[in-house]
Amino acid sequence: MRTIATRLRPGKRGAATVGGARLREALVGYAFVLLPMAVFGVFFLYPIGYAIYISFFDWGIYGKIASVGTHNYHYLFHDHVFGLALKNTLFFTFTVVPIQMALGLAMAIVVNQKIRGRAFFRSAFYFPSLTSSAAITAIAIFILNADGLLNKIVGGHTPWFENESTALWSIVGLISWTTSGTMMLFYLAALQSIPTDVYEAAAIDNTGTWRTFWKITFPLLKPAHFFVAVVSVIGAMKVFDQAFIVSHGTGGPNNSTMTMVLYLYRTAIYDVHFGRAAAMGVLLLVIIMAFTLIQRIAFGRPEVQ
Repeated sequence: MRTIATRLRPGKRGAATVGGARLREALVGYAFVLLPMAVFGVFFLYPIGYAIYISFFDWGIYGKIASVGTHNYHYLFHDHVFGLALKNTLFFTFTVVPIQMALGLAMAIVVNQKIRGRAFFRSAFYFPSLTSSAAITAIAIFILNADGLLNKIVGGHTPWFENESTALWSIVGLISWTTSGTMMLFYLAALQSIPTDVYEAAAIDNTGTWRTFWKITFPLLKPAHFFVAVVSVIGAMKVFDQAFIVSHGTGGPNNSTMTMVLYLYRTAIYDVHFGRAAAMGVLLLVIIMAFTLIQRIAFGRPEVQ
């Protein structure tokens, strides 16, 4: 019996040692994750929860004044300016997202080819994304003035950012150009992950270039399409700085450049209605989450390559 007990003890100690090592390894892993999760909770989750909380109050510069229930949301649904801001934001999103996705994919295909100066073109296409949007918008204001460079080229006198019918379209063109370089990088990484043997098989079958792209490359980019679409929609729904700069913070002319985030800013800073601004932010969050869910359903599960 003693011999059997002696034989069992080392096994138990070994199992305990392995279990302790696994526990220590797990604790070390959780320790590394703890700090980023704490930062995420403090700077992301807590503000979202706090915004939802104050959206049910009449909240002024000195804090909570009175509980108003869902009055802030009811006010927004009947606010004419908020309706225009929502309409402009949705129009901007549905316009700029397809453009920047198409431009990003086209540029990615170009720089993915074995051409001379490929590194230069990659840098040139991506450079606008690195430049300050405020600086680019300030330069664009001079270019698109009534006596600016563009009007001198086309022979017109249209103040593009000061005209109600062209102001938002001008911002669409500006942001499509500046953000397409980032989309190019996402698509380029996805293109380089496609196995070369599928293209070799297509070449053996004498498949044309357009057919190869439409039947092979484009479907295999489905995960990239989903990622780029989600990032683009989120960025478009949060457009603020370009609209603020070209309209001097007013959303003009005649609210044609008023976006949801710009109206949220004006409601919180100029009107000092923090509860109403918080309700606006909550609605924006719900809209973005709804769009993300719709895109997830539309693109389906990414295929395992």
